[in-house]
Amino acid sequence: MSVSEQVGGVPTPRVPDPVSILVVEDDATIRRAVQLSLERYGYQVAVAANGLDGLEAFRAGRHDLLILDVMLPELDGIGLCRRIREQSLVPVLMMSARGDALDVVSGLEAGADDYVVKPVDTPVLLARIRTLLRRATFRPAQPRTTPARGAGPANPAAASADTGTPPTDLVFGDLSVNTLGLEVHRDGRPVPLTPTELRLLLEFAAAPGAVLDRRRLLRDVWDYGWEGDTRVVDLCVLRLRKKIGAGRIETVRGFGYKLVRD
Repeated sequence: MSVSEQVGGVPTPRVPDPVSILVVEDDATIRRAVQLSLERYGYQVAVAANGLDGLEAFRAGRHDLLILDVMLPELDGIGLCRRIREQSLVPVLMMSARGDALDVVSGLEAGADDYVVKPVDTPVLLARIRTLLRRATFRPAQPRTTPARGAGPANPAAASADTGTPPTDLVFGDLSVNTLGLEVHRDGRPVPLTPTELRLLLEFAAAPGAVLDRRRLLRDVWDYGWEGDTRVVDLCVLRLRKKIGAGRIETVRGFGYKLVRD
């Protein structure tokens, strides 16, 4: 029974599974405070006090999002993030006590999607979590088409040209982006991207050749309603370049970045 459960002949709507978050934090006070705050808003929270226990907990369960402290015993948050990225694209939010530039850069280079500085206000933490979860389940809107009377063209590209509907397969040199299936290939081989990297690439692919400034990308990809740290953008672009080709995204000094068409 896939959609509902029958109780006394009356269909009962299926309750969705709660979002599962793993928090890895060595400070017991902070760990408990974060856990209680998230549980209060309906999240299912698992915790670990060091990096190795966090890695074991990650491998043992299914988690929709991870919150990792940078300074962890046994295995620090940077190393833990790298180990996780070897096997998963799950959204990762780093927490840094200092907000030190090296912490931020190292965490983002390791594959984290975003970061917050401790102590962090609960509304800020919740906003970042919701944004990451939306990004992880993102599906771009596909415009509806009204077929003309009679048989339509067999070629999807021709259909796009006739109806004015943007094609779902975008090709830039050796890079292919399927905006419907959210699949990316390079030289015919699949490219694994984190949800944030995929959103970033889709922004570029929607406006090839156009220069996108960092503030716009912070707003549209990271959903920042305030001034954010543009290092997040720079480091994510760096990671994306490594996966799709260093020359595919060009830096326009003083302005931002653009996707090279071919």
